[in-house]
Amino acid sequence: MASALKKIVPLMLLAVMSLVAGLWAGALRLGWSIPVPSPGLPLVHGPFMVVGFLGTLIGLERAVAMNRAWPYGVPVSTALGALVVVAGLPIPVAASLAIIGSFLMGLVFVELYRQSPAAHFVVMVLSAAAWLAGNCLWLLGFPFYFVAPWWVGFLVLMIAGERLQLSRIMQRSPRTFYLFHASTALLLLGLSYSIVSFHAGLRLAGIGLLALALWLVKYDVAWRSLRQSGLPRFMAVCLLSGYVWLGVGGLLWLLLASQFQAGPRYDAMLHTIFLGFVFSMIFAHAPVIFPSITGMALPFFGAFYIHLLLLHVSLLLRVGGDLMLWVTAYQWGGLLNIVAVLLFLGNNIRAVRSSRRQ
Repeated sequence: MASALKKIVPLMLLAVMSLVAGLWAGALRLGWSIPVPSPGLPLVHGPFMVVGFLGTLIGLERAVAMNRAWPYGVPVSTALGALVVVAGLPIPVAASLAIIGSFLMGLVFVELYRQSPAAHFVVMVLSAAAWLAGNCLWLLGFPFYFVAPWWVGFLVLMIAGERLQLSRIMQRSPRTFYLFHASTALLLLGLSYSIVSFHAGLRLAGIGLLALALWLVKYDVAWRSLRQSGLPRFMAVCLLSGYVWLGVGGLLWLLLASQFQAGPRYDAMLHTIFLGFVFSMIFAHAPVIFPSITGMALPFFGAFYIHLLLLHVSLLLRVGGDLMLWVTAYQWGGLLNIVAVLLFLGNNIRAVRSSRRQ
């Protein structure tokens, strides 16, 4: 265990560093007057969050689960990409490292499919392919609003694939799974068509996101856990509330695709998914994933509901401010989003320390 932790801890620290840097950049983008370590920091908010933090975390989880050396190339590449950005080196270097990481992640899921052929691994391969496509667009110098939908596709398909894997225990009808695959196909078709016709492709992808959200709300196993207590219920609340935000994001893509470039509506279309959906999933799975990676317990505390509630209330304030063009609400909602994520980190550190004392 000690030797394993020596490999894991530096990568986890780099993931947390990327998260903190991403939150700092996010606060600057919100317009708050805080120190600016680098003039270009606000421009790399997205890469810090998606590549440096989420890419490293997902890659590390899979590498530990496979217990082989080469899958660690995923988190190593993405973590180095974040370090490159911090060091102020050329962005193409960071993008190239992200491409290596996403390509290796695709190979990870191809290997898992080879070992155990199943539909959810196919979805995860497609998730890595979407990430690879977005990273290639980033390397080629496309603006972030062109890259962001592919990064959304990466995270949404990754999470949806994991939920599909768990849904097999429910013994659903074949029609149920056809609906799931039709939804993912709509999302991927929309992303692909966005290369030819950006706004039309986003609308189609928005329909796919909305369809996936409806499928998850109706068929996910979280409804069973909701009737339990403690951690299972907390995870279910996180998951179901996250699915609602995914549906809201898909609806906004469908209705406001022409404004997916800059401004408050663009902010709403991104953060309903990146914050409302993705961070709800992180909040839900941290008490399970952290022990599986590190071997250290992370017991559930009722205080976990505080950071979950603050995330959703602050996101309502932020998105409401975006849609009503109310700058004060948007700024304060965004700042409280950051507080919610930091509170999540604090509550989890407190839980680990409490477990170690016991």
